[in-house]
Amino acid sequence: MTKEITISFEEDIIETALKRARAEDTTLDDLIRGWLSDYAQRQRQVDAAMATIEALSGNIDLGGRKFTREEMNER
Repeated sequence: MTKEITISFEEDIIETALKRARAEDTTLDDLIRGWLSDYAQRQRQVDAAMATIEALSGNIDLGGRKFTREEMNER
C-alpha cells in the first residue's frame, strides 16, 4: 500500500533536481522513494545487528576470570 505525502523544497532545488533526474532518465518521485526506502532499510539493518550483538553477548563465557593486560595484548 502506498501513501501520498507532501514535501516542500526551494524552487531552484526542485528545478535543478528535475533537470538531473531527466538526464538520468528517472523521476523525482522514484529518486525520493529510493532514498526513503534506503534510509528505512539502514535502520532495520542497525536494529538487526544490535539484536545479534545482544544475543551473542549473553553466550560468551570467559570462565569467570578476568584477563591480565599481558594476556589481552598477547599476540
